[in-house]
Amino acid sequence: MGQAAIGRSDGRLPSLFLSHGSPMLALEDGPAHRFIADLGSRLPRPLAILVVSAHWETEVPTVNAVERNATIHDFRGFPPALYELQYPAPGAPALASRVTELLQSAGMPCAVHPRRGLDHGAWVPLLLMYPQADIPVVQLSLQSHLGPDHHLRLGRALAPLRDEGVLIIGSGTMTHNLSEFRGHRPDDPPQDWVERFAGWFNEKLIAGDTQALVNYRKLAPDAVRNHPTDEHLLPIYVALGAAGENARAEQIHSSSAYAIIRMDAYAFETAGEGETRKVA
Repeated sequence: MGQAAIGRSDGRLPSLFLSHGSPMLALEDGPAHRFIADLGSRLPRPLAILVVSAHWETEVPTVNAVERNATIHDFRGFPPALYELQYPAPGAPALASRVTELLQSAGMPCAVHPRRGLDHGAWVPLLLMYPQADIPVVQLSLQSHLGPDHHLRLGRALAPLRDEGVLIIGSGTMTHNLSEFRGHRPDDPPQDWVERFAGWFNEKLIAGDTQALVNYRKLAPDAVRNHPTDEHLLPIYVALGAAGENARAEQIHSSSAYAIIRMDAYAFETAGEGETRKVA
């Protein structure tokens, strides 16, 4: 089950939202690990990748422009094997310049960081998708103080990159309240309040109800309990925006871990583009 290709037959790339969950996703087998490990082979091969991760927040949009990406182990208390993992993907200074140009043309400032590498929200899913680390990668920061609408506009400004062979990935987690983590095992079934939120979000994405999505903290059930802070959900708005104002969403993965983390993933295309099929 779940081997269908994702994207258009002419090779145009969708934009993606991936739930990266715990850094241990890189090492631990499970539904989300297997899904992401298979995902790269089912997409048209990108010329470059732009990742917006929940783990880089700045005052204004900032893009890294490096020749080679360092691997940032931005976590504590995990097994030594996780700290040994490296993802030395080449950078893409030309793509960083293009991102800056697109954002500035849309009236949004964009700064450049000349040294920053990839945090685990970026390198963990990429390590599974493209383990050879041979595709150039650029990372773009979040501005969590500006909320969903800002990130939707950010994604729309970046939409032309999809016609330029760039895979745009928003990397966060569909539900993310780690204060409720203790006492749960990896295979415990999800809590009702987690299911209600993820179900509401899926319904609004499929319906194309952008207004409700932007106002999710007021409208979604258990929104604040699932996301005490915004940063792990904001990457989905960038991916949604990158598919344009007539974005069409498809849920391409759904699973859960530790009862409180939904690991859902979505592909976004502009309505009328080629078929994206739901997969496991």
